[in-house]
Amino acid sequence: MTTTYVQPGHVLDYTNNSGAKIPSSAVVRIGQIIGVALTEIAVGATGSVAIDGVHRLPKVAGAVIAQGESLVWDASAGAFDDNLAVAAAGDVSGAAAVAFAGAGNGATTLLVRLTGVPGTLAA
Repeated sequence: MTTTYVQPGHVLDYTNNSGAKIPSSAVVRIGQIIGVALTEIAVGATGSVAIDGVHRLPKVAGAVIAQGESLVWDASAGAFDDNLAVAAAGDVSGAAAVAFAGAGNGATTLLVRLTGVPGTLAA
């Protein structure tokens, strides 16, 4: 058996240096990867962040999103937007997240498949 194996890689240990407490179930941007805090993470503490799987997460209410569409994490809105959204500084687009199910105008959440794959970070 290999001696290099550590873990499956579905969850990262993340140290919160954001200056604010991260609530459980909050979306966390780690570089170009999007994850979800599995527990509350206090400032300076290390907690677990899931970087794959399907999660019910916030959605920009006016966005119309089709199943399978790549998503944009809108950092300023704290929600996912459709792939036509123009990414602003701090947003992540591309392969980091896709719509597991469609969600129409007025919906404030959607099922998001986090991929664990780095997206494109807008500067």
